[in-house]
Amino acid sequence: MRIALPDLVAMDAFGRRIAGKLAPGDVVALTGTLGTGKTTLARAIVAALGHVGEVPSPTYTIIETYDDTRLPLVHADFYRLEDPSEVEELGLDDYREGAVLLAEWPDHAGGFAHEAGCLSIALEKVGDGREAVVTPGTSWQSRWP
Repeated sequence: MRIALPDLVAMDAFGRRIAGKLAPGDVVALTGTLGTGKTTLARAIVAALGHVGEVPSPTYTIIETYDDTRLPLVHADFYRLEDPSEVEELGLDDYREGAVLLAEWPDHAGGFAHEAGCLSIALEKVGDGREAVVTPGTSWQSRWP
């Protein structure tokens, strides 16, 4: 499914739509080249889940956690990982228990598309806006039209 995201208003609305359907254990896997809006969409999802305040990019910390949201939330940016085995060193599984994972650059962590709760979103630049190519995992089939 392709979704046009012509501006920030549309990106925020898309983030709210995703947030409204999330369940514990889900993964939102965000892919796209630099500057396509992965962090912008992640911030929209975090805000829609109820976080008030700054949502820093986890580019340098790799993992940011949020306990003040409707669901426990882990926002990870795997861009700096050189090998998927580094995920074990980060203790990602400990953070993920009962939480939603927003994963930027998921391929650097070995990918999550094999998980039933993975909503894969590839962001692409289209003119001045963006387009999202959405691929829902099996547990998303009933939640994502």
